[in-house]
Amino acid sequence: MVKTFNGGIHPPYNKELTKNKPVKETVLPSKVILPMGMHVGAPCEPLVKVGDMVKKGQKIGDSKAFVSVPVHASISGKVIAVEPRLWPGGGLMMSVVIESDGKDEAYEDINPPKPLDKLTPEEIKSIIREAGMAGLGGAGFPTHVKLAVPPEKNIDTIIVNAAECEPYITADHRLLLEHPEDVVLGLKAIMKAVNVNKGIIAIEDNKIDALDGINRAIAGSEGIQVIILATKYPQGGEKQLIQAVTDREVPSGGLPMDVGVIVNNAGTCAAIAKVLKTGMPLIERITTVTGSGINEPSNLLIRIGTPLIDIIEQCGGFKGTPGKVLMGGPMMGLAQSTLDVPAIKGTSGILVLEKSDVKLFEPSTCINCARCVDACPINLLPTRLAKFSEKGRWKDAEDYHAMDCIECGCCAYVCPAHIPLTQHIRIAKNTITALRKKNKK
Repeated sequence: MVKTFNGGIHPPYNKELTKNKPVKETVLPSKVILPMGMHVGAPCEPLVKVGDMVKKGQKIGDSKAFVSVPVHASISGKVIAVEPRLWPGGGLMMSVVIESDGKDEAYEDINPPKPLDKLTPEEIKSIIREAGMAGLGGAGFPTHVKLAVPPEKNIDTIIVNAAECEPYITADHRLLLEHPEDVVLGLKAIMKAVNVNKGIIAIEDNKIDALDGINRAIAGSEGIQVIILATKYPQGGEKQLIQAVTDREVPSGGLPMDVGVIVNNAGTCAAIAKVLKTGMPLIERITTVTGSGINEPSNLLIRIGTPLIDIIEQCGGFKGTPGKVLMGGPMMGLAQSTLDVPAIKGTSGILVLEKSDVKLFEPSTCINCARCVDACPINLLPTRLAKFSEKGRWKDAEDYHAMDCIECGCCAYVCPAHIPLTQHIRIAKNTITALRKKNKK
């Protein structure tokens, strides 16, 4: 019996464009742009200056803050700029720009660590932190912070999020098919780092073809199992995943570790495995490039920092007239105003829609149909929160749990009045966060 959660929607998934396309390695980019804040938490300070020569895997940015991870050069070459640059999150971010020397030489100090069975939990966490690991599912939360479990928390389960519920994106699906052993090795490392004996790999039932490889990879491994989930959006949300897999509910304002669980993305697990095997930090990732506006939809192994335009050109360029380019999928992706921004650690997908496929709707009056309430996976009241936001009633929005919204877009998707509910709630969340900081000061 497949498991699932309450609420959610079934948008067109459109994964057939790339689900059968093996991962291809891109050509070496001529330059990369590496923002110093590709993660949740404190941005890094650049460790290099213009004119410096760097090598692949060399640390070029770091921070003394605990909630942060370093940034590494993804190619070898010359630093040609250290300055604020546009980045996919919007606005400017201090960035290091490297021009390739064409050699792609690795930094001399990079060596594989000891085998996993010889590493202590603290050594594993240190390796993960120094490798620049941040969640590859898109959130970008530093992995070592997730694994820093307070003494009062009792973690008994690690879940690998292989749901990949976002429409169009197939990066994790291909990873499961092509390198299931890396996902399992990364899971084992996380389990050892937090002294947990139970690991679960959670996969939606539209990826059944990945089961054979995963089952072979976990054969003989104690405490690791696969759980099949119903295909439904947003099954990959942490709280929804935990509810479906364990039947535990993360409390309002709480974290997964409050119910004894840590969740990590399948791509993050595989990236940890690569560090354990080679010593090379996080400098590349699998990204799905897809949509009606791409000539050759593909799954690519890209170097972090590669400009979007270079990636799109490696997929045959635009098909027709592009109407919108999103970093991520259609539900939670961020629309980009320029293609000069780089792919970052959380870039699981680049979605290009032809102009004819981009629909613009004029919002009308709410008809109180409650479809948004039925769809909300957090059991919120989206219309009420949106009205509070429109009227600037931030305290009311906070009292009605606006901060619990995961911004999945389900409410806006089902709204027959085409009210941008998610956007209104996002404004409320940002304002509440700013007011909290102001009051704290």
